[in-house]
Amino acid sequence: MVSPPLPQKSSATHGENAMRALVFDGQLHLDRNYPEPSLQRGEALIRPRLVGICNTDIEITRGYMGFHGVLGHEFVGEVIACEESFWVGKRVVGEINAACLRCPTCLRGDPTHCPQRTTLGIGGRDGVMAERFSLPIACLHEVPAALPDTAAVFTEPLAAAFEILEHAHIRPTERVAVVGDGKLGLLCAMALRLTGAELVMLGRHPERWGLLRELGVAAMPSASATDRASGALRPRSFDLVVDATGNASGLATALRLVRPRGRLVLKSTYHGDSPINLSAVVVDELQLLGSRCGPFAPALRAMASGLIPTEPLVADRFLLEDGLKGFQAAHGKLKVLLEV
Repeated sequence: MVSPPLPQKSSATHGENAMRALVFDGQLHLDRNYPEPSLQRGEALIRPRLVGICNTDIEITRGYMGFHGVLGHEFVGEVIACEESFWVGKRVVGEINAACLRCPTCLRGDPTHCPQRTTLGIGGRDGVMAERFSLPIACLHEVPAALPDTAAVFTEPLAAAFEILEHAHIRPTERVAVVGDGKLGLLCAMALRLTGAELVMLGRHPERWGLLRELGVAAMPSASATDRASGALRPRSFDLVVDATGNASGLATALRLVRPRGRLVLKSTYHGDSPINLSAVVVDELQLLGSRCGPFAPALRAMASGLIPTEPLVADRFLLEDGLKGFQAAHGKLKVLLEV
């Protein structure tokens, strides 16, 4: 599938020491005079080239995390200022959790859970949907020269998919299901297929399944999980099930599929409560695994080597100044990109 062409940039201007930024402050709007960030010790100033609209960004506009500020955390960009000259001019992606690196949590090797952390475009730190943003040097990863921007921008969500493998050893003899054929669900399926396990994707968008089937992944309607005639999806038969739906019905489907003493991985974040039958968890002795941010290096290697094709996941592109239209287009679609 060929991505749609980018529109032409306009010549809009804005005030000195100000920039254009897509801001949520109770309402989503384009601010043409948002203050530019200054260079901070230990950080880099980055000019984004492409940024992705994530479901988390959409959930923030519904009240998730109570965040106000510049949105966005998926990006590929260029370092324009940094106290470490090595990074200046480098094309980079970046981890979204800015940790203190000094507290007991960081020192035990869990910086993504640092209690002092800020999170890019999600908590305490302006995001990437602006002409400039700041991120700690420790969060940066150089992008391989052969990897195009349209692939590199997927590094953060693909890393989140690989995080499942950091916490759950999946044997090639096991049965695995991914519930939810949205952006993250598709990336999870692509990553988990590399284990050699028997893998099934359940979703509601058959027009998206062609890519999976080309990669050898079976795909079928979510309703099949309640169809007793479907032998491939007999209830309580999967060793590991990933819920990547972001809704209660998807979680219920995942619970129906996982076997006793199996593992249920929760990948979705969204605004609102998520009901779960805890009695079923206790009786079936299930392992519940929460999973969010993951390792960037494997994600970059997998894309650079052609193991994870991301081009078919791009649904549309907009300029930053048309970001409101981009957010409208992102509802119910695959990845929408913004050019800055």
